[in-house]
Amino acid sequence: MATVHSALTDLLDPLGDCMTPEVAKKVVQLRASADANSRMQLLAGKSAAGTLTDEEREEYEACVSAGTFIAILQAKARRMLGQTLSSTVGPPRSTTFA
Repeated sequence: MATVHSALTDLLDPLGDCMTPEVAKKVVQLRASADANSRMQLLAGKSAAGTLTDEEREEYEACVSAGTFIAILQAKARRMLGQTLSSTVGPPRSTTFA
């Protein structure tokens, strides 16, 4: 059975494939605001304590889904930037350890 993570990864493959290096850099730098982080911490704490209201549960689940979406997109952007860097710089040099 497919997980939400694997389903999102599959859905985002085409989007990751059309990212330019400039867009990828911006995607990698995306961060939630301090207010959004504070709200997520509050909701996470209430979720762990089992005290979320139905409305808060919906909000928390939506935020978790959005976070997963963004994390997958950022991973694709990092991979694309790494491929772009390696294709312009050449293969990595081997390192010898004594």
